[in-house]
Amino acid sequence: MAVDWERRRRRKREVAERAAEPNHMYAYCRVIGCGKPARAGTSDGLDTRFCRSHAEHLQRHGSAFKRSYTAAELTPYRRAALEWLEANPDLHWVKNAVQRVEALYQQAGAHVEAFRLRGLDPRERAWKHWARLRKAEVDPRRVVAAWLAVEMIIAADPQPVRTAEFKRVQAAKLVHRMASGTHRRWERERPATSGPAVMVVEERHWYPRSRGRVLRYVGEDLEGAAELLVEHHLKNR
Repeated sequence: MAVDWERRRRRKREVAERAAEPNHMYAYCRVIGCGKPARAGTSDGLDTRFCRSHAEHLQRHGSAFKRSYTAAELTPYRRAALEWLEANPDLHWVKNAVQRVEALYQQAGAHVEAFRLRGLDPRERAWKHWARLRKAEVDPRRVVAAWLAVEMIIAADPQPVRTAEFKRVQAAKLVHRMASGTHRRWERERPATSGPAVMVVEERHWYPRSRGRVLRYVGEDLEGAAELLVEHHLKNR
């Protein structure tokens, strides 16, 4: 274990040293019209494709330039998808998708509180997301409907981004909200300046971050669960 931590520290130090040395081969961000240098062309990082703002946009949204769809934009598609799933429970590919989501729930391992996720690698954090959905008893059909909604809104978008990464991140952000976070509420005595102590209620709320590689893993899992339904039904409609 000590050797492993030493390797991580050495790797972190090497990356920091490389990031501090600008490479002027990467003069411009790849987003058309940006004009800023890619991070590798500055002392701000190693990204050879995008400037800092577009790299962060990519992390949050799955695209360096297109924003995420809003809840208002997605709601009609989610509602239509869920109503269709509920009306067709015996369709083979519907049952297959629902069973695959249930399998993700069961394979996710023990539930972990949101404030205990720090230190876990992105793949493990993604599994704990599925465990939170299981603990919250989220209907697997709602999860499948999230993927179908993203498929449908991209198909209807006049300027779509059709990359796998964008689609996965959009769907993962939807199901990420279904699991919420960890909430604690307790009472304690607070001394009063005069008279007896008073009881006060305190609350704490922890929410996992919705960005980065965790979203990519969650989206990839969800894509795998719904892929046969999409292939055999949605794309043939």
